[in-house]
Amino acid sequence: MATSLKNLSSYDEKSVPSANHMKFGIVVSEWNSTITDALYKGAIATLLKHGAKEENIVTIGVPGSFELTAGARTLAKRTDVDAIICLGCVIQGDTPHFDYVCQGVTQGISQLNVKFKIPFIFGLLTTLNQQQAEDRAGGKHGNKGDEAAITAIKMVEINCRFKK
Repeated sequence: MATSLKNLSSYDEKSVPSANHMKFGIVVSEWNSTITDALYKGAIATLLKHGAKEENIVTIGVPGSFELTAGARTLAKRTDVDAIICLGCVIQGDTPHFDYVCQGVTQGISQLNVKFKIPFIFGLLTTLNQQQAEDRAGGKHGNKGDEAAITAIKMVEINCRFKK
C-alpha cells in the first residue's frame, strides 16, 4: 500500500497556490466521528494556512459516508463554492457492507466530478481496522484531511487557469 509509508501531511508548501480567493464546501460524515472530526480539523487548518477565509468555507454533516455524495450534490447545487471536499471513514467489518459503501461513494464522487464544473475531492478513509484509521487521521501517517484540502486548492487553481 503506497500510503502506508507516507505521511499524508508532508508536502512542499511552496507548491500550493494561495487559497485567499477560493470558496470551499466540506461534507463530513458523522459516522466514525472521532476519525472524521480529526479529518475535518486537518482540512480546515490546511485551508486556512494557505489563505482561505473562514467565511468562504461551508460545512455540512451527513449521517454516514454513503451520504457524502448526496451532501456534496446539495452543496454544489445550492452554493457557489469552487470545490467540495468529501470526508468520511469506513472501517471493514465482517460483512460485505464495507465493499458496497466504499464502491458507492467512490462511484458517486466520480460521477459528481463529471456532472459539475467543480472538483469533488475524495477524502474517504477505507481501512481494515480502527488503528489504520487513527494512523491516517492525525496519527503516524499524518492526516488525510490535510491531503484533501491541498488537492482541493490545487484543483481550483487548475480550473481557474483553464476557465473559458
